[in-house]
Amino acid sequence: MNQNDLLNTTSATYSDAKQDMANMLESRPANYSLPQPFYNDPQFFRADMEEVFQKEWLFVGMTSEVPERGDYFTVEIGQNPVLIVRDADGSVNAFHNTCRHRGSRVCTEHRGKVANLVCPYHQWTYDLKGNLLFAGTEMGEGFDMKQHGLKKAHTKTAGGFIFICLGKEAPQGDFDQFLETLEEYMEPYDVENTKLAVESNMYEKANWKLVLENNRECYHCAGSHPELLNTLLEWDDTNDPRASEEFKALVAEQAADWDAEGIPHEHKSFGPGLRNRIVRMPLKKGTKVMTIDGESGCSKLLGRIKNPHMGSMRILHLPNSWNHMQSDHFIVFRVLPISAQESLVTTKWFVHKDAVEGVDYDPARLRQVWDATNDQDRILGEENQLGINSVGYQPGPYSETFEFGIINFMEWYSSTVQKNLKG
Repeated sequence: MNQNDLLNTTSATYSDAKQDMANMLESRPANYSLPQPFYNDPQFFRADMEEVFQKEWLFVGMTSEVPERGDYFTVEIGQNPVLIVRDADGSVNAFHNTCRHRGSRVCTEHRGKVANLVCPYHQWTYDLKGNLLFAGTEMGEGFDMKQHGLKKAHTKTAGGFIFICLGKEAPQGDFDQFLETLEEYMEPYDVENTKLAVESNMYEKANWKLVLENNRECYHCAGSHPELLNTLLEWDDTNDPRASEEFKALVAEQAADWDAEGIPHEHKSFGPGLRNRIVRMPLKKGTKVMTIDGESGCSKLLGRIKNPHMGSMRILHLPNSWNHMQSDHFIVFRVLPISAQESLVTTKWFVHKDAVEGVDYDPARLRQVWDATNDQDRILGEENQLGINSVGYQPGPYSETFEFGIINFMEWYSSTVQKNLKG
């Protein structure tokens, strides 16, 4: 069966949909966008959730969001509510946010602080390691509390980043190698001594892959992002086929300054399609950070950084995060699917923990550029979705120079889904 035949089939069952998905991925041209069902079919979306978002490592937040014992935040991975909490020994734990009694959510607020985790339905009580402490005498003498603790999700932290995996077994590969590098590259920022300054949550009527595709290229930037291009240089790194000699000279000049401070900056990447990637790039000459005028967003620099011209250390983690680390604040982005044609994009800005709002930083100024950029990208993504839904849509070619980042993303997505479908 060729690609056109597959596009004209309708999956009768979920099992059929998974087979169709595998066949389409096997036969698709590497430098073309995906067939329509990958972007709008509910059964293909279910497969994405099961084979990607319930099996792969996901970025959920930063350790400085839960600075003390009992601090927690919650996140929804599709229909899976998850709870992130700081334990008494300082470790960060992730649990399925569902009570072992009758399944109610234990923590109903987005953020909070607790001594123990108490389900509001029948007051079953768990400690911060998920052990059941109280279920009442109503459960009878034979009830074994040790068998009814909260279910854990796999959790790893590095450089202040929190990653979770909902699968029975977490994938190994080169993820730990990436985490070691992330720890090294984030050391100058001292994330434990930062705080969340402001957060935004943007609902986008587009498939999660369209959100990622848009992020992985700057082909659209000149026509869509005037605020961002006040400071951002469009090139991905010095190996970018579009990189100019002027840009390469600026990288060399700033690299010398970074080396003088012992700031790591060499390009590092891991996994198929450069799934995990870290690279430090300069911003436009004369600018410091991604604010509307390129001047500082916070008067206190982060960690051991002394030079405000640190550029932006860009960190990519597929399937759901990209990030910009700068001298005085950093910005993390998280994408989570809602449905086949809906996504939630969360953006968080962090500053030094001693910075005072209204004195050292203005949240509105911090978020101005990326609020504008996110909304511009939302419109692009939603228009992309509407066009893909048309009977006239067929996969189109990516530019190998301007859109190589999407080609990399598709390499990772295709290989990951095919591997997981077989497993």
